[in-house]
Amino acid sequence: MSVQEQSLNSELLHQQELRESNARSYPRRIPLALNKAEGIHVTDVDGNQYMDCLAGAGTLALGHNHSVVIEAVEKVLKDQTPLHTLDLTTPVKEAFVNELFASLPDGFRERAKVQFCGPTGGDGIEAALKLVKTATGRQSILTFHGGYHGSTHGTMSVSGNLEPKKNVQGLMPDTHFLPYPYTYRCPFGKGGEESHLLSSAYIEHMLDDPESGILPPAAMIFETVQGEGGSIPAPIEWLKEMRRITKERGIPLIIDEVQTGIGRTGKMFSFEHAGIVPDVFVLSKAIGGSLPLSVVVYDKDLDAWEPGAHIGTFRGNQLAMAAGTASLKYIKEQRLDQHAKKMGELFIEELTPLKEEFSVIGDVRGRGLMLGVEVVDPAFSPSPSGSLPANPELATRIQSECIKRGLILEVGGRHGAVIRLLPPLIITEKQVKEVAAIFRSAVTASIKE
Repeated sequence: MSVQEQSLNSELLHQQELRESNARSYPRRIPLALNKAEGIHVTDVDGNQYMDCLAGAGTLALGHNHSVVIEAVEKVLKDQTPLHTLDLTTPVKEAFVNELFASLPDGFRERAKVQFCGPTGGDGIEAALKLVKTATGRQSILTFHGGYHGSTHGTMSVSGNLEPKKNVQGLMPDTHFLPYPYTYRCPFGKGGEESHLLSSAYIEHMLDDPESGILPPAAMIFETVQGEGGSIPAPIEWLKEMRRITKERGIPLIIDEVQTGIGRTGKMFSFEHAGIVPDVFVLSKAIGGSLPLSVVVYDKDLDAWEPGAHIGTFRGNQLAMAAGTASLKYIKEQRLDQHAKKMGELFIEELTPLKEEFSVIGDVRGRGLMLGVEVVDPAFSPSPSGSLPANPELATRIQSECIKRGLILEVGGRHGAVIRLLPPLIITEKQVKEVAAIFRSAVTASIKE
């Protein structure tokens, strides 16, 4: 490989830095210019190959350029299907809705309505918030510490991350943050099962307290596994309690399935682990088969909207609908949700021993193929619940060492100290073990620096 070829990656990254917004994020931690991709692998412009355990932040359920996605897209183009139809219907759109509704839990399917949104999950969450406020006539929203729902004005208002909010004034009012059952860093300083029991008790008491300061809410919103918050799975019993508490008080429950949906956690929809059904849930990322698409699925009793109450120019993305239909069919036919559960359990089995081997690994957790490894500083004393301080600098070093070894993954969570893994659902047992081995090597190299 020539010197010129070797420098192409750096050259393109330099051009990106010069011309793109200072808001760009991933290239700062994953300094790659990608050229080709197939399955779990991507290749940069210099010819270096990587295993991709970021997968478009969970968008690429079937990995890169899966044949069923390519065939679906090619058929739309060959048939001269209109690519852009606003909310006018087409056979492609009806096929997508049929496949989506066929995927819904029994009992909810017959009551479901769907709203097509702009192409991002954030727009879907915005639509969901507008929907419940319109239906209930209320304005307060209950949300959770550590939650992430998008970067628009409204979605940022209901997200926990403080950094993006510092310079943005006038966020959505009447948003109230509640304690999420984060076992490792229990908000009540207890940890273990007490974390979710205390959270449930606190929330129920708050809702029944006539002097809580919070008016009857329009909705409660959460992720069943917090993604950007650090791959934190909510205990199943807590999810059941939140559904009971909201249902008994007539509070619509919104579940953000943007990252957890479509098989990612070991079920088609993550709320199915608890045997519950929300009033509203939002899908994006994987629902478009790797192409931009976002929908809100909700109980028909909430459909109090007037025509045009929520719109979006690109809500008629026919390529995404075709790719989404093909992906949904394939995931169900191949039972990839069950495969994700099995591979997630294997990941936990492979990574958990690192807590004993390395004192800098504080926690290994996840549900299905949505996993997190929390990096800590053992030089300090643990908190009352047993957690050690976050170590974001080491987490960043581990990420960098992984990339050097051909593994792409992301950091997130509190203080940016959680290594997150979101591989495609098609990952094999051999690849799981390879990823775990690379990760272990990267940790070893990082603590020797």
